[in-house]
Formats: sequence, structure tokens, C-alpha cells
Amino acid sequence: MERTAALDRVEAILDTIESEPTPVPVREVWVYGDVALGLDPVDRLDVYVTKDLHLRGDDDAAAEFRAEHGVDGVGQSVSAEWARAFPEHLRANDTGHAAPEKCLAAHLLPDDEPIHLEVCNAPFDDNVTRRLQAALDREQYAQVLDPRGVQLWADGTRATETLEKLRAGELPFPTLTGAFEMLDVADDTATEIAEAVRGHRQGQESATVRGDVV
Repeated sequence: MERTAALDRVEAILDTIESEPTPVPVREVWVYGDVALGLDPVDRLDVYVTKDLHLRGDDDAAAEFRAEHGVDGVGQSVSAEWARAFPEHLRANDTGHAAPEKCLAAHLLPDDEPIHLEVCNAPFDDNVTRRLQAALDREQYAQVLDPRGVQLWADGTRATETLEKLRAGELPFPTLTGAFEMLDVADDTATEIAEAVRGHRQGQESATVRGDVV
């Protein structure tokens, strides 16, 4: 994506979160990787969303959407208010249960743009270190998060000044290998992780989503 188009898409995501119901409460929005570095074009736009659990149970809505759409969990794992407003964005996992990350992706992202959405209940910084440690323990590095992130929205407030600096390419970041070294990863391992992360991203096409719970 051209950088301008990528950042316009980011602002559209923020506009949607601020103005419309969402499947689950959204607490934070970050961008990370290429778009944070000021690259133009951006190979993929990486967006990270920190969500809260939808805690208000609605058994009547669950029965309604099970009967009409064949999807379980509406009013439980995702908002019934949202599902009634945007039934076209309702998505289920392989077991037929409403999947918050897939519903968010359907609502926030066009299908044909190279955008990856990470959805997790943990803040970005926390999940970066958790995923990195888990990958080091298993020596499987493809799903490690690029640590070079920029927070653009938190608890209902948009980081307008940060977004302006992002558009101007004024936010300094190290190389990907350097970013892992700053997290106390040994030089050779940091290089291996960086190569695995880049290889995984290059194998993705169009819009993708990953849900994570920690």
C-alpha cells in the first residue's frame, strides 16, 4: 500500500471504533512494523487491537442468532447490539461460535487490502514480550510480534499528535534485528527471529487476522 493510503486506512479504523458499536470493547489501537518506520510503500499494514471481554450475557440474543444465522455466542462472546446493527460482519470460528477477532476484522478491514489485524486481551508491549519468550522457549519464531509499535488510541482517546508524527515519518526506530537485541535477545538469535518474522509476513496476502488470549 502507498503510505498515505495505509495511514488513511488507520484513521478510518479509528473513526469506526470511535463512532460505531464494536463486537467487543476496544481498549487500545496500535500500528507496528513497516508503517511505524515511515516506509513508502508499506508491504503490509499491521494493526494491533487490545480488546476487553464482552461480559453481558444475553440468552435471548444467543437463541435468536443461533436460529437465524447458525452462529452461537451472540450476546455472550460478542455484543448483540453490534450484531443486530452489522449482521453482515458476523463471523464464527470452526465450531460455529462467534469469533470476536474475525468479527472485528470483518467490521474494520476491507478484504482486498494487505492488512494484518492482531486482536488480543493484553496490551501490545506486554504481548510482545510474552510471545517473544514463548517463541524462544520453543525455538519457533514466525509468530513473534514486531516490537516497533506506535499507540494511536487508548480508552477512548485518539493520540492525534502521535498520528501527525507518524504521517511525517518522525518516529525513530531501530532495525528489526536491533529491536529484538534491545529486548535482550542474543545477536545471532535476534537475526534468526527477524528473518522468520519477515518470511512469515511475506507469505500473507490480502486481509488477515489473528486472535490471541494471554
